[in-house]
Amino acid sequence: MNRRRFIGTAGLGLTVLSGAMARVGNAAPKLTILQTNDTHSRIDPFPMDGSRNQGLGGVARRKVLIDRIRAQREYTLLVDSGDMFQGTPYYNLYGGEVEIEAMNKMGYEVATVGNHEFDNGIEGLEKTMPLAGFEWISSNLDWSGAKALAPIVKPWTIKQIGPFKVGLFGLLCKFDGMVAGHNHEGVSYLDPVESARRSVAELKARGCNVIVCLSHMGYNTRYEGEEMRDDRFPAEVEGIDLILGAHSHTFLDELVELPRRGGGVTRITQQGWAGMRLGQVEVELRRGEELAMRQSPLWVGAG
Repeated sequence: MNRRRFIGTAGLGLTVLSGAMARVGNAAPKLTILQTNDTHSRIDPFPMDGSRNQGLGGVARRKVLIDRIRAQREYTLLVDSGDMFQGTPYYNLYGGEVEIEAMNKMGYEVATVGNHEFDNGIEGLEKTMPLAGFEWISSNLDWSGAKALAPIVKPWTIKQIGPFKVGLFGLLCKFDGMVAGHNHEGVSYLDPVESARRSVAELKARGCNVIVCLSHMGYNTRYEGEEMRDDRFPAEVEGIDLILGAHSHTFLDELVELPRRGGGVTRITQQGWAGMRLGQVEVELRRGEELAMRQSPLWVGAG
């Protein structure tokens, strides 16, 4: 090979190699959002009794999955969409302390309030909420009448995770028929649509590039008379990228994509109940494009 041809061939090879390296270096960053909902005090797996759910769930197994994912992914966020209380003797005996401590050990970062969090009343929440090593958010509840809790529960929060500025806000279903009046004394219910619009506007104004709603409203809910639910929200509220749902105990195997007010789409998912499944949504940040998302939930204890 003569000198000129060698230099030309080598130059072409370097161009191809540098182009490949640039493509790798410019790969779109990805955020993995892990979610649970309606775990209902299920600290242990379901017993091996031949039932449909035998062997599934359990906080120790969930922690193993969470730790494994965090070790493999650069950017992660772990959240809960409410109703971590009520359902086993752990709650009856310890009033929520075991559930909160387990969530602390797993490294939860944000949670919203479900209707069953009120089962021991405001006094019960005053004992348990301050134990959390994570943030509580709920945008459509006014906590000003519960002075010990008002500083703890915020309408929204922001998490900066690498290039992702994630704005999160929480929503709860209406109290009527769900929470006895004496159990939420000092906490009043606000319109969820207006509350969501205010929160999204605040989060957008602060430069969030991913807007997430931790919703305890229900999906296509089985509860009659619900005035709002996750699958109706996109048509009412602009700017929500992802709704991580709860309340209806629905297993959504695929992300539901619905057109949202003002353009774009809102994705919705939910992970059933009892901690049997860990939600895993990968969010890809593409320059100048709509966020790309895909879901790959994991069964806890399966296999």
